[in-house]
Amino acid sequence: MTTDTSQAPLSGGMLWLAAFLLAAANFVVVLDTTIANVSVPTIAGGLAVSSSQGTYVITSYAVAEAVSVPLTGWLASRFGTVRVFVTAMILFGVCSVLCGLAGSLGTLVAFRVLQGLAGGPLMPLSQTLLLRIFPKEKVGAAIGLWSMTTLIAPIMGPILGGILCDHVGWPSIFFINAPIALVCGYFGWRMLRRYESALLKTRIDGIGLALMVVWVAALQILLDEGKNQDWFASEEIVALAIVAAIGFVAFLIWELTERQPVVDLRVFRHRGYSVSVLTISLAFGSFFGATVLTPLWLQSYMGYTATEAGYATAMSGILAVLVAPLAAKLSSSMDPRPLVFCGVMWLGGVTLFRSFSTSDMSFWQVALPLLFQGIGMPFFFVPLTGLALGSVTEAETASAAGLMNFMRTLSGAFATSLVNTSWEDRATLNRSDLAGVVDQGGEMMARLTDTGLDGGTARHLVDQLVQAQSIMLSTNQIFWLSGLSFVAAAMVIWLAPRPSRVADTSVAH
Repeated sequence: MTTDTSQAPLSGGMLWLAAFLLAAANFVVVLDTTIANVSVPTIAGGLAVSSSQGTYVITSYAVAEAVSVPLTGWLASRFGTVRVFVTAMILFGVCSVLCGLAGSLGTLVAFRVLQGLAGGPLMPLSQTLLLRIFPKEKVGAAIGLWSMTTLIAPIMGPILGGILCDHVGWPSIFFINAPIALVCGYFGWRMLRRYESALLKTRIDGIGLALMVVWVAALQILLDEGKNQDWFASEEIVALAIVAAIGFVAFLIWELTERQPVVDLRVFRHRGYSVSVLTISLAFGSFFGATVLTPLWLQSYMGYTATEAGYATAMSGILAVLVAPLAAKLSSSMDPRPLVFCGVMWLGGVTLFRSFSTSDMSFWQVALPLLFQGIGMPFFFVPLTGLALGSVTEAETASAAGLMNFMRTLSGAFATSLVNTSWEDRATLNRSDLAGVVDQGGEMMARLTDTGLDGGTARHLVDQLVQAQSIMLSTNQIFWLSGLSFVAAAMVIWLAPRPSRVADTSVAH
């Protein structure tokens, strides 16, 4: 992309005001990846759907965002970086309002898709514009500001989502985006339009984009709806599987032979990059799936309010923010593979520890493991990004960063569906197993009826106990599988060679 370098960087108050606007834009987009996590039970109740269907609000946004990220470069070169940023910002705000006004799950998911499509380009473009307006000697401050919003937003998401759901209503988690988006869009255009990039009439890989949308959408719908349709006993699920498989193969063939692919798959020829992407996909999928499951479990079966679940979930980000500078410093001065291994193993160890949870745990027994889990997060993501981008040529860095972000976001969406499906399926199996062994001699029923309860009420209490323990076992089983996935991801990283160069990770949006 050609940029207009004749414009001098901003300075003084104008520089920091513009930086604040760009950071705020990145903040609300990242915030929306987690603000809905604790809101799913409330949204599901408000729209009269199950909690499992409520997770479509998360997966639809993530998939749409993943699909739109690879288009950022083409959009910016074709229409201008500033124009695309301002347009996407305003559309993000409009779609957020539409999400809040949705009266059914179908319309909410449709508007979340549009919101994700608008939000995808905002993360890389906010970073690009920050680097453009800052003087070279202050580039470190620009990257630090952008990185802090990326780290803080996931912490604030669950807290803000919980408070708004409990005290205002679930539509408010979307409405709050609108004023921020409009302010950022309006003042962003006023202050940044002189930094507009030169326009290039580059063509887009329309066929590659269409094939990507087809196979990703088919696979996501299959994962979301499989449990409701009895999986491959359903003709619809079989058809989706065939479409996803054929679409994926066609996508691979087309992108590997296209001169200007929408996703440059050729970067996978570098072993270090391939191993890094596999590691981040396994680890981030495990992390995000467990992160989505935690507030669902706490609110549905542990008696937590959305606010309390938000506070517990947000604990994982506190130490992550504090440790991030150390992780960045070590990543630039030593082999990143031991850092990644230790960081991912730490996440796996904490998750395995959480697989021994009980239904009578206190708030701090739930929250403290999440707090300490945060130590491993920067040592997982920061050096892994450097390893991945240091394994490709400098000319491929931007494409490699976009593809890595696509895979990371997509793995989170797929993991959410798999975790939700497995959680419910395991709970059903556990319930069947427990029902056969609980109170075989009738002692519990006898004790309950001796207290004055009638037989129906006593059976209902026993049934509630069985259901609660079935869910608890299922939750622990999911944490156990997530922990093993972390361990596998940590082992995989040793297949990567040491990177031959230190990469500029500022492009890794």
